[in-house]
Amino acid sequence: MIKIAWHELYAHPLPEGHRFPMLKYELIPGQLLHEGTIAQHNLFHPDCVSEDVVRLTHQKKYWEQLRDLTLSPRDQRRIGFPLTAQLLERELRIVQGTIDGTHYAMEQGIAFNVAGGTHHAGSNWGEGFCLLNDQAVAANYLLNNNLANRILIIDLDVHQGNGTAEIFQDEPKVFTFSMHGDKNFPFRKELSDLDVALADGMEDEAYLSLLNANLATAFERSEPDFVFYLSGVDVLSTDKLGKLALSKAACKERDRIVLQACKDKGLPLQVSMGGGYSADIKEIVDAHCNTYRLAFDLFA
Repeated sequence: MIKIAWHELYAHPLPEGHRFPMLKYELIPGQLLHEGTIAQHNLFHPDCVSEDVVRLTHQKKYWEQLRDLTLSPRDQRRIGFPLTAQLLERELRIVQGTIDGTHYAMEQGIAFNVAGGTHHAGSNWGEGFCLLNDQAVAANYLLNNNLANRILIIDLDVHQGNGTAEIFQDEPKVFTFSMHGDKNFPFRKELSDLDVALADGMEDEAYLSLLNANLATAFERSEPDFVFYLSGVDVLSTDKLGKLALSKAACKERDRIVLQACKDKGLPLQVSMGGGYSADIKEIVDAHCNTYRLAFDLFA
């Protein structure tokens, strides 16, 4: 049974007019349940990750400032969310949802987190709507518990996974692969093991061709026994922040390429959803739901 991490706290209240589409965290599971792609038993509600596990990835001072709600106003602005106890609980549940997903993926082949993909959080900073790096924490959890030996993180959000790259810059057991807009946020990039910088306005055929070639390279170089996938839908032509020109069909094909490759190789895969900022939230939700629809076709 494919398992999906979700909690009601994922849809965190934000100030009126905030540009982050929190509503999608209610609408994605709602749509999947409505159409019958999933049932209630596919959803699980994660607890909060422990401090010890967070500290495998994030530095002591930064973690304590989050935990104690003492992060400076400047650092909160860098994140983009006002820091509250409820926001912190949300983040801790998201991270645990991704960790739990690794175990479910080992059983079923694939598992999801409706939120997550918080790849801009580095070892000692948060930014870009990311406080803690869920897939990085989960990767270090797997390594620390001898549950994986070599890990591949595939990041196809339109923004570079700079925090993930920084966290694993000196860790040969984790291979970081990011395909992202060259001239998009973050404007100071970190060095992934494989970075593919994309020109503004790139369309379907060129994108998918680059993905096929570089994904093969990433698998060859990393030789993983576990894979994380960040499947942001901010690559869409409708996205307000993406600067690419992909159709929804191409976004779905992107996901099919990744999911099929992992299935063919027998590699467990945990998927976190990442970003999406189209003006019409239905576009965001439908593109995210396509990832689940594919997974249930391939793995269920």
